[in-house]
Amino acid sequence: MLAWLTLLTEPQDAAAAVRALGRPPVELRQVDLAQVVQVARRQKLDVVAALSVASESPQLAPQARERIERFQELYEWASAALSSEPLEVFVVRLIERLGLRRRQLFAADARDLAEDAGDAQGRPEDQALREMLGLLREEVLGDVTRIAGRLGELRLDTDLDVSHGIVRYLELIKLAALVERPPGQNAAAALADINARLLAATTPLQREIYESSLLDDLLTETDGDGAGERSKLGQRAIGASGLGLGPRGEPSLEAFLPRRGEGLALSASDVVTYRGCPLRYKFARVLRIPSEQTLNQRFGIVVHQVLERYHSAEEQTLGLLMELLEAAWRRSGIGEGEQERRLRVMARAALVRYHERLREEAARPLWFERSFAFDLGAHHLRGRVDRVDALPDGSYELIDYKTGHAKTAAELRDDIQLSLYAIAAREAWQLESSQQAYYYLLDDRKVPVPRAEDGEEWVREAVLRVGEGILAQDFAPTPSPAICALCDYRIVCPVAER
Repeated sequence: MLAWLTLLTEPQDAAAAVRALGRPPVELRQVDLAQVVQVARRQKLDVVAALSVASESPQLAPQARERIERFQELYEWASAALSSEPLEVFVVRLIERLGLRRRQLFAADARDLAEDAGDAQGRPEDQALREMLGLLREEVLGDVTRIAGRLGELRLDTDLDVSHGIVRYLELIKLAALVERPPGQNAAAALADINARLLAATTPLQREIYESSLLDDLLTETDGDGAGERSKLGQRAIGASGLGLGPRGEPSLEAFLPRRGEGLALSASDVVTYRGCPLRYKFARVLRIPSEQTLNQRFGIVVHQVLERYHSAEEQTLGLLMELLEAAWRRSGIGEGEQERRLRVMARAALVRYHERLREEAARPLWFERSFAFDLGAHHLRGRVDRVDALPDGSYELIDYKTGHAKTAAELRDDIQLSLYAIAAREAWQLESSQQAYYYLLDDRKVPVPRAEDGEEWVREAVLRVGEGILAQDFAPTPSPAICALCDYRIVCPVAER
């Protein structure tokens, strides 16, 4: 609802147009939406104007054209009604046309929305809070639908996904509590008490996510230019509803970047993805265009899940390992085709060898799926390591499971994932000495990652360069047959090599 009100008053607002197109009653698919955005940028059009151009493309599916026509009809009606009807009457009619229920608007009545739309400029800090609260409401509703839709998928991070959704809801309560704080009380002064009350209801994982959020920074930091108490929240709220132009004259993606304080929240896979192709990172992490899991990816998740549950059991027997594989395979819904049966046989053989190797090795496994989080420069790095072993000489080995074809040590010379994990082990767990290896389960090979001559400095420099590129919104593609062949976004990429 807020997206439509914003779009009708600010037709150039790319973020509002994207939200209106992606949600009911239009529900344009993310792949089609990305194509529209690309047209808008190439031809320097606003998103609404780019819809007509994109509709002429032969690559656009007929269903997408129908959805675009539905949006255009609704937009044309709303534009005419907004200029000819009282605002309160218009809002009520727009709610009806969009098919929204009152409870979806969190009991906000049409008069409140009309007042919000009516004085969107020159708001004080409390009004900025209300604006951010409205935006966060929409985001939380979208998160609930996304998380619920993925609960049935076979994924390793389901608990993390749910915890993030719960924390987002707690942040919504936090903003609402700030809006309803006693008259005269400063927002910063109220934050400590609100945080303490909310944290009392969290699990350890939720607490970690809650405390690493940048929301408090946005609420409490001021501009420092003598402009009074206007917080960075106000800037972010305005930025989310009016994106302006980015460094290259294109619509800015600032509001969609994974910001944390002055830097970014990054994972090792984020760094690897951006270094491989910045445009792929943009599609996956900034625009968050969903991609369908391949059979090999689902196979890898099954094997990871089996090993995680195996090592969490009190008695680790080969029989238990096989039982876990059978149970995970049934839940995965992978199927019973020829390729699927071949993968099942390979998984059984690989896990038998894994069990035997585990009994023969002198190393002692300490942790499995252990999470880490630390700061590198202005950026916040987080992730998890599949396995950490204690070696007989007192050092440690960080192991990452792989179900693909084994690489040689020479091919891993420039590998950044496990090199970054080594920094994480020291910064987050205080493990001063560690080596790293990829464990290729299907080949029963553990391949050490060679140590670079310049130590960890190249890793730090690489992460900082990635951060600079993302903050500068430098998402220029780097096509190559090897990268493009495995990319999920070839259909929407303007330069993909076929």
